[in-house]
Amino acid sequence: MRYWLMKSEPSDCSIDDLAAMPGQTVAWYGVRNYQARNFMRNQMNIDDGVLFYHSNCKQPGIAGIAKVCALAYPDSTQFNPKSKYFDPKATQEQPRWFNVDVQLVKIIALIPLDELRRHPELAGMRTLQRGNRLSITPLDPAEWKFITSQLVKN
Repeated sequence: MRYWLMKSEPSDCSIDDLAAMPGQTVAWYGVRNYQARNFMRNQMNIDDGVLFYHSNCKQPGIAGIAKVCALAYPDSTQFNPKSKYFDPKATQEQPRWFNVDVQLVKIIALIPLDELRRHPELAGMRTLQRGNRLSITPLDPAEWKFITSQLVKN
């Protein structure tokens, strides 16, 4: 089992939006970074743990816990010319972009970015590294355990 931090802009898909979706599940669409795509396509497995992170907002931070519930498959937005995620180089035979499905486990009290930075146990966390802008990063099992057992309030 692996653990991941997956960032979503609340204006696009918030933890509350996820909670309101059928089956409380969303396709993690629109990833257009090869490293993040490769994490989904090559490493994510069903039941992997996910920290659902609100990014690019007034108060970024971890807003919920989720899990991977479907293995990688082609992201349909790459084929839609009307989508902001359209990729003219992608074809049905040779898709370039993939997504996994993520299902809500629980909404938590927001753990702000500055709170994460306060804990030496999380000093190596990729999301906290200077210059890191990846929307998906792996978590060390010790980071997952610390966050879920020490920082999650509800």
